[in-house]
Amino acid sequence: MTVQLDARPPVVPAPARSSGRLSRLDTRLSPYLYIAPFFLLFAVFGVYPLAYTFWVSLHDWDLLGADHPFVGAENYTRLLADADFWHALVNTLGIFVISTVPQLLAALWLANLLNRGLRARTGWRMAVLVPNVTSTAAVAIVFGVIFGREFGMINWLLDLVGLDAIGWKSNRFASWVAISAMVDWRWTGYNALILLAAMQAIPRDLYESASIDGANRARQFWSITVPLLKPTIIFCAIIATIGGLQLFTEPRLFHSGTNPIRGGPMRESQTLTMYMFENAFAPHYNFGYGSAVAWLLFALIAIVAAVNVLLLRRLGGSDRHRKGTAR
Repeated sequence: MTVQLDARPPVVPAPARSSGRLSRLDTRLSPYLYIAPFFLLFAVFGVYPLAYTFWVSLHDWDLLGADHPFVGAENYTRLLADADFWHALVNTLGIFVISTVPQLLAALWLANLLNRGLRARTGWRMAVLVPNVTSTAAVAIVFGVIFGREFGMINWLLDLVGLDAIGWKSNRFASWVAISAMVDWRWTGYNALILLAAMQAIPRDLYESASIDGANRARQFWSITVPLLKPTIIFCAIIATIGGLQLFTEPRLFHSGTNPIRGGPMRESQTLTMYMFENAFAPHYNFGYGSAVAWLLFALIAIVAAVNVLLLRRLGGSDRHRKGTAR
């Protein structure tokens, strides 16, 4: 008896059209469904409060009253003519510049040190986060003592070298420096770890090739590390801009005496957020005026962040142009 075998390949049944459509829909819609919770939460807790604040800023919104008449742009025109607002704006920008630029430079230098072959590297990397997890109130108390007028450590050191004591809380620029030192001590390590993570993603082959070509560590740092870190540096600059222009707790606790929300007796270090709080809540309770301050602060943050991005990109482009010209 002879058995004949069929050498033809088995016929695979065609998939159903419905399953193919479901697969295509899943491929198209799944990414949107995965990110939808974030945007829903952002719309509820971000977009809606922002829009509502703008609506409130167009009214004479007294928290102690029942009527809220519509006044249009009156709060904004009053705000732009308010000398205390411009005083707080200068304080905010001054503290921001003094604190942010040294902070990012120190974070870049610290990240470069932590990226080397140190002993107990994990311990050193964890240690730079200690200031960030410390209570802001405790930090303000310690720095308030360090920058004290009569018994502060800084004035004691100045006295040792024959210099006069500085009134850190009564002098406008001196209070900027003291608050900036507090901010830098707290946030430099945080930015250093972000930059360190970006440094570790740079291929080691680039450094080995540069070493073979005779480039020292300094040349490798400025020619390889910094250009490849530009997106991370921009990110850190934007985060520092948002935090620096919204500064409230540090200057508020640094002037912990009488009426601290003014940032000193002559508003030496009153920031925009402190000025907003003063008008929106005690002692004025003018929520409409305070909302106008909040919206101008929002516009200021957006403008400064955009300027930072443009400057950093322009610097990166000029570096590439110089390298191309040198070649």
